[in-house]
Amino acid sequence: MREPKEDDGHRDFPGRGLLINVLRVFHIAGLAGISAVVLGGAGGVAQWGGLMLVSGLGIIALDAWANPLYFRQAKGLGTLLKIALVALMVLWEPGRLPLFWFVLAFSVALSHAPGRIRHCQLF
Repeated sequence: MREPKEDDGHRDFPGRGLLINVLRVFHIAGLAGISAVVLGGAGGVAQWGGLMLVSGLGIIALDAWANPLYFRQAKGLGTLLKIALVALMVLWEPGRLPLFWFVLAFSVALSHAPGRIRHCQLF
């Protein structure tokens, strides 16, 4: 568990890491469902999109609480962009395939970028 530092404002509580990992499991399940919809023509776009949204908002809430600068950093702003694009993907059927691939590539690039990029304070 990361101890809070007085100088950077980070906070933590016992079990936060476990809770985020459980939310990630649901988030990836939602991604698998959206993938089946977009790539395989399955149904349930609203349900899978809802699962991704609810689990993603839980992860965001925990990350933003732990890091008060979250929405001023590339990671937080990129996450807001992803939410908007996934909502568009759920609502705009003709654009689902290109949006799916863009959001997937953007998500991987952002989450695996070096910390100096993800945590870069943009304003």
